[in-house]
Amino acid sequence: MENKENNLGVKMKSIDLELYYHDFQALHGINMDIYENRVTALIGPSGCGKSTYLRTLNRMNDLIEGTTIKGQVFLDDVSIYEKNVDVVSLRKRVGMVFQKPSVFPMSVYENVAYGPKIHGVKKKSHLDEIVEKSLRAANLWNEMGDRLNSPASRMSGGQQQRLVIARVLAVDPEVILMDEPASALDPISTSKLEELIRELKKNYTIVIVTHNMQQAARVSDYTGFFLNGNLVEFSHTNELFVNPVDKQTEDYITGRFG
Repeated sequence: MENKENNLGVKMKSIDLELYYHDFQALHGINMDIYENRVTALIGPSGCGKSTYLRTLNRMNDLIEGTTIKGQVFLDDVSIYEKNVDVVSLRKRVGMVFQKPSVFPMSVYENVAYGPKIHGVKKKSHLDEIVEKSLRAANLWNEMGDRLNSPASRMSGGQQQRLVIARVLAVDPEVILMDEPASALDPISTSKLEELIRELKKNYTIVIVTHNMQQAARVSDYTGFFLNGNLVEFSHTNELFVNPVDKQTEDYITGRFG
């Protein structure tokens, strides 16, 4: 899978990546380039390996017992699976937004300030700056700027998901991973989230897993189609949807299965 835009930097890449849960092989030799300041969508039917692949990019699979990884994943040409890699630092650089917004049982302000505090930011004025900047970047400041001390649990589902994104942004990541971030949201909240994703790619590299092919077409620059743990096809999003090379890709995007 060649680099079709030589002027684009490759932020992350996987080479011959395999993943096993005990004896079950969940990923088969995945080779993929993830381009800087672009949105890469991963599509495919349930259980095809797309979320598993996403979690290899910040070593979240390390938390699952019986997981074995073979092959390589690189972030800025440094292998993230080397023994000397600081996983906490890696997850600061490669943040994760999950399917259901998991806000902490504390105020809006404390949710966003939580990560910077853990990483050593103590000064109140500095935390204030980070919180405002992160909420602005997540398109939440206008809605929540005057309610920073209110409980995050009182926010709507769409607001909570954008708060989780603000929390990820607060620790200054380089890559943002999103696992079905709109699946629990209503259409209006989904539209706001997609608008936010398009805005965020100016400063961040984004990888999104989605079941919604229309969403992949709307927000992503590149799309990878997964099936049975294999990366069947990877291309510019428009190319993959309009002129897929592989018959399995065509069958999936035209609704013949999945």
